[in-house]
Amino acid sequence: MTSLTPLFSGFIAAAIGTFPPGLLNMTAAKIKMKEGKKNALSFVIGAVLVLFFQAYVAVLFARVIDNRPDVVILLREAGFIVFSILTIYFFFFAKDPVAKKKTKIKKSSKKSRFFLGMLLSGLNFFPIPYYVVISVTLASYHLFVFENTIILTFVLGSVLGAFAVLYSYIAFFGRIEKKTDYFMRNMNAIIGTITGLVALATLFNILNYYFG
Repeated sequence: MTSLTPLFSGFIAAAIGTFPPGLLNMTAAKIKMKEGKKNALSFVIGAVLVLFFQAYVAVLFARVIDNRPDVVILLREAGFIVFSILTIYFFFFAKDPVAKKKTKIKKSSKKSRFFLGMLLSGLNFFPIPYYVVISVTLASYHLFVFENTIILTFVLGSVLGAFAVLYSYIAFFGRIEKKTDYFMRNMNAIIGTITGLVALATLFNILNYYFG
């Protein structure tokens, strides 16, 4: 493992986790369209600042449980239940999002958008379990070591990856705006498919642990 491996791994992990259309990237794009690039960048900086602490806490937690296979399998079982429930919900019970008419949004300051980015990022629970799983998985393949310098490098890579993806939404949203309508119309099916695949993968790991 080279010194750049954790930086690159963090960057790729964050890019994968941030790329699908979601609250943060779509909000960043909309702020850019309505209020300009500077306000959108302020929003992104606030969001990735919170992500830094989320990823750091997640990896520290992963270091604690890495040598506790009983805790790891317990988390997998809980995760399987949660993702199965989410899959059922998104496929059978969730209502399809309805496109809203465009309304005028009052001009906001860069400072307010910075704190909005922090708020929405803080309300997003996904990064913590995501980086726990990523770091433990990388460690199992000897691509990651739970040492302070390595952890900080990985977290820095995660911040850079998330920033790069969010910035790409700001820069290129005008070109992909029409395609986002497809995602909105099929968002429940897309999310349900993703959670279903995660549930199946988790179930496979659980069965492999008990019977493999």
